Amino acid sequence: MTDLIASLRQIVGDAHVLTDGDLTAYEQDWRRRVHGKALAVVRPANTAQVAAVVKACAANGTSIVPQGGNTGLVVGSTPDTSGQQVVLNLGRMQAIRAIDKDNLTVTVEAGCILQTLQERCESQGYLFPLSLAAEGSCTIGGNLGTNAGGTQVVRYGNTRELCLGLEVVNAQGEVWEGLKGLRKDNTGYDLRNLFIGSEGTLGVITAATMKIYPMPASQLTAWAALPSFDAAVRLLALAHQYLGAGLTGFEVMNRFALTLVDKHMPQLRVPFIDNPAFPYAVVLENSDSESEEHARSRFEALMEAAFEQEIVLDAVVAENLAQAHTLWHIRESIPLAQVEEGLNIKHDISVPISRIPEFVEHATQVLNDKVPGMRLVNFGHLGDGNLHFNVQAPEGVDAKQFLDEREHEVNHIVYDAVAAFGGSISAEHGIGTLKVDTLPQYQSPVALSMMRAVKAALDPQNIMNPHAMITRG
Repeated sequence: MTDLIASLRQIVGDAHVLTDGDLTAYEQDWRRRVHGKALAVVRPANTAQVAAVVKACAANGTSIVPQGGNTGLVVGSTPDTSGQQVVLNLGRMQAIRAIDKDNLTVTVEAGCILQTLQERCESQGYLFPLSLAAEGSCTIGGNLGTNAGGTQVVRYGNTRELCLGLEVVNAQGEVWEGLKGLRKDNTGYDLRNLFIGSEGTLGVITAATMKIYPMPASQLTAWAALPSFDAAVRLLALAHQYLGAGLTGFEVMNRFALTLVDKHMPQLRVPFIDNPAFPYAVVLENSDSESEEHARSRFEALMEAAFEQEIVLDAVVAENLAQAHTLWHIRESIPLAQVEEGLNIKHDISVPISRIPEFVEHATQVLNDKVPGMRLVNFGHLGDGNLHFNVQAPEGVDAKQFLDEREHEVNHIVYDAVAAFGGSISAEHGIGTLKVDTLPQYQSPVALSMMRAVKAALDPQNIMNPHAMITRG
């Protein structure tokens, strides 16, 4: 290993091969559940250095854990405890290489912070629509590696739908140049989509060509209080009817999720939080190329219809962008409020939208029966069928003890319900190492066999993030 470390130092420079000191930022996952031990943390500056690092590790038979902002929730970018893995952190590769206004694309390196890309595009008059709570620290490479979702999927799709091309270093240290930015290219297998969502198990994404859009001329945001989850689904149908393609975001939150925000972040002033008659709330957004006056008339027509049908019981419409940002900030603060409340059992699940109310009723009843006193934090991207169906410990119960003792049982209850309603146990966070042993219970043997064949073909040494997503079998 001494020879490998020396080679890595020669490739990227002594200062960017970290072996000593406090490496917690690289060795511990965001939720602080797992703390691994790396042989070294290597921080390349460009694609050529990434390729050279991968070649050196492959020659030595040393496994690699690609890492972006390390903000994932399924322990997919954290080394194991062996002290024999190289963490390949791409944080130095932050360049926005080009904005092609005529092609409506931006080419960006994998280590670029999502918020940085958003702000650069906005300064040029364009929108990069990927938006999620961790956007101030997550990176484009990580977003692509996990096929991240976020709050605007209902309009723009997951990260996969925003990507037109990739630059990738494969498991042999070769560079695939695929940054064409084409919207039509039928020249064989779609390698781009193979690497997106692969969680660093097939290669290292070093750059990408992403779609951008003209900035919308109008943007309207509303917060609605609802009597039931079924009402949220009915409101979503109305929003599609009245707003069409202008519907940008549609997020649902249960009352307990909002009480946590109110408890731990009282400065945010959650709308209608003092009224217990509203068990659910929705924040929805309409953005369009129309004038604000025209867009507002359609938005008001939607809310009028929702009140007439008693779908919405109370609502507030943001009068300006500052108010809109405040409403969204409340929604995006739910995960942080959960952290303040204590460790919790997280679920990132998707169910067909038409079946979500029935799923919620069924899964909640079973959890109440099996885990008395549990507190359900139910929120997420209803517009695309993705819920974060999280379980907090009962009041007064030690959160860590609850997690240690009940996580397996709770996961089993939730995932069985998800499967029964035709859903997925991972909607946008991926599998990582946290769910790697669970996946075979809910994925078909045929699908697993094909995945393993792809992994064996592209990474025959099994050096690329070998403990994440799928076992070799």
